Amino acid sequence: MAETALYEVDDCRGVLKVYSDGSIWRSTEPSFRVPVLDDGSVLWKDVMFDQPNNLYLRLYKPALAVGKKLPVFYYIHGGGFCIGSRTWPNCQNYCFKLALALQAVIVAPDYRLAPENRLPLAVEDGFTSLKWLQAQAVTAEPDPWLVDSADFSRVFVSGDSAGGNIAHNVAVRLSAGSKGLEPVRVKGYVLLAPFFGGTQLTKSEAHGPKDAFLNWELIDRFWRLSIPDGDTMDHPLVNPFGPVSVDLKPVELDPILVVCGGSDLLKDRAKEYADILKKWGKDMKYVEFEGQQHGFFTINPDSEPAIQLMQIIKDFMTKYSS
Repeated sequence: MAETALYEVDDCRGVLKVYSDGSIWRSTEPSFRVPVLDDGSVLWKDVMFDQPNNLYLRLYKPALAVGKKLPVFYYIHGGGFCIGSRTWPNCQNYCFKLALALQAVIVAPDYRLAPENRLPLAVEDGFTSLKWLQAQAVTAEPDPWLVDSADFSRVFVSGDSAGGNIAHNVAVRLSAGSKGLEPVRVKGYVLLAPFFGGTQLTKSEAHGPKDAFLNWELIDRFWRLSIPDGDTMDHPLVNPFGPVSVDLKPVELDPILVVCGGSDLLKDRAKEYADILKKWGKDMKYVEFEGQQHGFFTINPDSEPAIQLMQIIKDFMTKYSS
């Protein structure tokens, strides 16, 4: 019998292709082809944080902050759990801006990607990257590049899109006070357009523009490729308020800042997330940028909305650093 010809089943921004026999192709190039704007004002280096899974994180700090103890700000990249990396130029350029504007040590970890590594592995990797920071705080031989600058008592965990989902799930796992990380102390979480889902579509998902930067077709594809086989978009890691999710009402959480663009298809879920948790008495702030698309702050980091967002993050950190 003649062999059936392979055909492409899924394409994620041209850098991940899934074929009819289940085989996968990944590009060695990023989907965002922009120059790296490294002018030397920020120092950076890569460190392995999970040897068994060959996972690295990228550390950044302002070059002129020698001798100062700076807050630590995690930036967990997005990409629908399927694409993205700490090494992509858009991620690196944004981390440069974060380090300078926030005057912070930035930690940008990678995590295992789907569909080769489906959830919950990405969330586990996000948690492991925080345990690595704890190990640095207690070891007799820490990385001097880090400990000379990092204030382990002022840590903020941020995530962009899928990274925002990881940040939320880490917040729930650690709960308020982050006692499982002592002497590291997480002071707050910044969820940038967090990637949540559910079997019942929201208005913004169902009726959002088909030409949006993150349209429904791509959202659906990311979830199909990242949710555990046989599960649905009401998986507890996907839908915080789903029928089988943990009841978050009694869970004590550190302060959370949620940010979304007004034209982002994820907007309704982000606002619902913030509204429900605020109604339950959580320390929660929601900020929406009218007319802005998904990822506006990394796509155009010099735009007025992106600059405003940076100040909002800085104010949030200042408020909760004490």
